[in-house]
Amino acid sequence: MRDRYWLGVALMWAWALPVGAAAPTASALDAEIARAMAATGAQGLAMAVIEDGQVVHVRSHGKRNAAGDPLTPNTVMYGASLTKAVFAHTVMQLVDAGALDLDRSIADLLPRPLSDYPTEPGYAPWGDLAGDDRWRAITPRILLTHSAGFGNFAFLEPDRRLRIHFDPGSRYAHSGEGMILLQFVLERGLGLDVGEQMRQRVFEPFGMTRTDMVWQPAFADDLADGWRADGSGEPHDARSRVRAAGSMDTTIADMAKMAAAWIRGDRLTAQGAAELTRPQLAITTASQFPTLQAEADAAQRHAGLAAGLGVIVFDGPQGAGFYKGGHNDNTGNTWVCVHRGRRCVVILANDVRAEAAFPHLVRFVLGETGLPWRWEYGDMAFWAPAD
Repeated sequence: MRDRYWLGVALMWAWALPVGAAAPTASALDAEIARAMAATGAQGLAMAVIEDGQVVHVRSHGKRNAAGDPLTPNTVMYGASLTKAVFAHTVMQLVDAGALDLDRSIADLLPRPLSDYPTEPGYAPWGDLAGDDRWRAITPRILLTHSAGFGNFAFLEPDRRLRIHFDPGSRYAHSGEGMILLQFVLERGLGLDVGEQMRQRVFEPFGMTRTDMVWQPAFADDLADGWRADGSGEPHDARSRVRAAGSMDTTIADMAKMAAAWIRGDRLTAQGAAELTRPQLAITTASQFPTLQAEADAAQRHAGLAAGLGVIVFDGPQGAGFYKGGHNDNTGNTWVCVHRGRRCVVILANDVRAEAAFPHLVRFVLGETGLPWRWEYGDMAFWAPAD
């Protein structure tokens, strides 16, 4: 029975991959992941594969902690910025329900001017925007496309003050602060509990039983710590505050369900599902970071690269695709989908060194997608086998 199952998976891969691409068997994929981990030094990596909108492969490799306990499909791992995509799906459900207009000014949604709110733990110092009324031009769409004009976070500014660096909506610049502002608007303007909305609209309906926006005691029985680039370990950060920019804990089994539901368009209208991955705003920088870098000359830009809503969209040899990365000092995640064949790869790694192998591993499963890895990772030295 197991052999027949994997034969079916291989046949689906063979049909879906571009002409000339080899369809990896489960054993070949396991071997390639083992080779990538050995080459990069990564201690833990989990992968899921979605074909025709269905989960066909979920497997974890390596260790979840320094004690050597195995990483499993149900090990809770840090979602990092994959949180932003899941948040965007939640927001689009609110749009479909008529509770939110993507193009309405946040000034119309908040009961008082943004700059009048006092600074609260977990939120930016909105009062820093006093005297700059450009905040009134910001809409939920602008926040979901990282085009509000903020840096990544106010605390990263030289003086730790929030400011708008360019006219909202005019260009892309990655901003976790923008996601936090949309969370604030939903909470203060619509009276919603964002953590509960994500639980009710995404985690529970999709069967993501070990995923949440804040730490849950039940996670402790199978939990991943992390490894930094220098090989040192770091314990899991039990986050106690909902942060739309990146507080989600999840598992590879749960993220597989999320990716499959997303590519199928579950719980969204056809228009809402299409809007998430429609090219909303062309990206004009040579790389994603540093956030506020100058726009690149035309020759240095990546053709077809654009902001979707909570994800990045691109064109390639297989047609349109989208992806989202997630990263911190001890975490490397990526989620890549192509619409043709409704195919996706999700990788969660509790060792940031694994990121060097992501381009090769995604290509090994999906074939060449055209995803501009250099835009995502800058000058990182990628790994690929010599043979």
